[in-house]
Amino acid sequence: MTQDAVVVGIDVSKDTLDVALLPTGESFSTPNKGKGWGKLVRRLAGRVVAVVAFEATGGYERGLLKALNAARLPAARVNPSRVRDFAKACGTLAKNDRLDARMIARFAASLPPRLTQPDPVIEALAELVNTRHQLTEEITRATNQAEHAVSALVGRMARRRIRSLKADLQLIEREIAKAIAADPRLASKDALLRTAPGVGPVTSATLLALLPELGQLANRPIASLVGVAPFDHDSGKLKGQRCIWGGRQSVRDALYMAALGAIRARQSIFRACYLRLVAKGKKPKVAIVAVIRKLVTTLNAMIRDQSAWKPA
Repeated sequence: MTQDAVVVGIDVSKDTLDVALLPTGESFSTPNKGKGWGKLVRRLAGRVVAVVAFEATGGYERGLLKALNAARLPAARVNPSRVRDFAKACGTLAKNDRLDARMIARFAASLPPRLTQPDPVIEALAELVNTRHQLTEEITRATNQAEHAVSALVGRMARRRIRSLKADLQLIEREIAKAIAADPRLASKDALLRTAPGVGPVTSATLLALLPELGQLANRPIASLVGVAPFDHDSGKLKGQRCIWGGRQSVRDALYMAALGAIRARQSIFRACYLRLVAKGKKPKVAIVAVIRKLVTTLNAMIRDQSAWKPA
C-alpha cells in the first residue's frame, strides 16, 4: 500500500452504507442502492484506494460489490467474526454502525484481505445449494416432529409438510443440475470431481458453489478454508493436542459424507489412510477428519491439474 493510499471500511445494512476512510478519518453515510453506490464511487474518484472492505451480510452487500467492481475499485468481502475478534483485540467493545465502519477499515489496513470478484453464475448456484441445505434441515425437523407428535393433527400437518418439502427438494436439485450443465466451466469441474470415490452430485455442487477457491490455492490454505487443517496448541514445554478450527461448515459437512463413502470404497487410498490411522490408535473421528483433509487436497490437485481421479 502506498503512503497516500486510503483504506475504506463500509458497514452494510439493508438501507444504508456507513463509510470510513483511513488514514484521513473521513466518514459519511449513503443509501444502499444505485444512487448511494454512485455517490460512494464519486467520493473515491481521484484517490489511490488500497481496498474497500465490507462484511458479508447475507446478500445486502451484493449490489455494492458489483458497483465497486464496475468502477474498478479493489473490493474485499471480509468475515464478520474475524472483524469482531479484531475489534476485541483492539479493546473496542462498543458497537454501532459508524464505529463498525472504522473498525472494518482498521482491520483491512492491518490484515489486507483477499480481493473479491463477483461471479453471477457462482452466486446463483450458491443460492440454490444453500436452499437445498435449508430444505434438508427442514425435512429433518418435520420428520422428527411427525415421529414424536402426540396430537394426530400435528402429525398429519408434519407429514403434509414433509411431502411438500420433498417436492421442493427435487425441484431444487433439478435446478442445480441444470445450472451446472449450462456452464462449461462448472460442467468440466463437476465431471472431474465426480470421478473421485465418495463424491456425488451433492458434494460436487457444494464444492463448486461454496468453495470456488478449489484448485486455486495450495493444500494448507484450502484445508484451512474447509476447516480441517490442524492447528498447534503448544506453549513452552506444553505440547497440546492439535485441533481443527473454523472453516466453512456446509462444505465440511458435504465432505464428511463424501469421506465416509470414500472410506467404504475397497482398494481406496482413503480407506487405507483411515485404517492405518485407526491401527495407530487414533480415534475414528480424528481419522475421518484426516481423510477429509486428504480428500479435499486431492480434489484441489485434480481441479488445479485438470486431471480425473486415478486409483493408486
